[in-house]
Amino acid sequence: MIGTAFLRKTFTRSILLAGAVAGFVPIAQAETLNVAYSVRLLGLSLGTAGLIGTVEPGAYRLEASAKLSGLAAAVTKSEGAATATGVISKGRLLPATYASASSNSKETRTVRMALNAGNVSAAEVMPPAEKFPDSVPITDAQKRGIIDPLSAILMPVASSGPLVGPEACARNIPVYDGVTRFDVPLSYVGIRHVSASGYDGPVAVCSARYRPIAGHRPNREATRFMAENKNMEIWMAPLQEARALAPFRISVGTMVGTLVIEATRFQTAPSATASTR
Repeated sequence: MIGTAFLRKTFTRSILLAGAVAGFVPIAQAETLNVAYSVRLLGLSLGTAGLIGTVEPGAYRLEASAKLSGLAAAVTKSEGAATATGVISKGRLLPATYASASSNSKETRTVRMALNAGNVSAAEVMPPAEKFPDSVPITDAQKRGIIDPLSAILMPVASSGPLVGPEACARNIPVYDGVTRFDVPLSYVGIRHVSASGYDGPVAVCSARYRPIAGHRPNREATRFMAENKNMEIWMAPLQEARALAPFRISVGTMVGTLVIEATRFQTAPSATASTR
């Protein structure tokens, strides 16, 4: 399912007054997130996706789902869901657990990972991914210091600067999905104004690239296409209380057209929850 795959693998209301007091660094607070997305390909509706979560000063929990609808569902009944938990330390995500399930008319696949501070300690993919002679082997070292596909969409900001400033995109995301290992380097493009139910304000626009590391088939047409793909952007909206950002819009050029996942509702609220774990 195109929407779910890119959602996995691959997808500020105001400027803080940080500069008003020298040395002042805002303290992150707990915040909840509830986002509904439309999924479109070539401007045509494919389905919907959702993201809910709680982000605290030291921890986070995310849940995502996606489902095809309309004509797309008539062609292939596909849907998927994922959950992720972890710790936030000094502006870094340290995933602890990840689980996903995706299904279509042919099969259902589940992925489960346990991690220790971002290092994979156990992983299970059922049914196991098909092995090909030309696949690049994944080493144990490449499973250390990684971020799972769902945690990868949450981007904490450690400094006191504006959430939608260049620091929002100043990162390289090392992703491992249980089968492939790849990097997603981001670079800052600028600021756009967006409006959806629950949010009206600026977002940071980041361009993204796909860099395959291991587990992929280097001569596969789709792999080469994505490695050379310059038509990828992610628009990040602020979670002011949590000092983090989450996707408002993701656009990815595919071999059949541009896939766009865009928020129709982006709601945040302070949370009194003591812990997500």
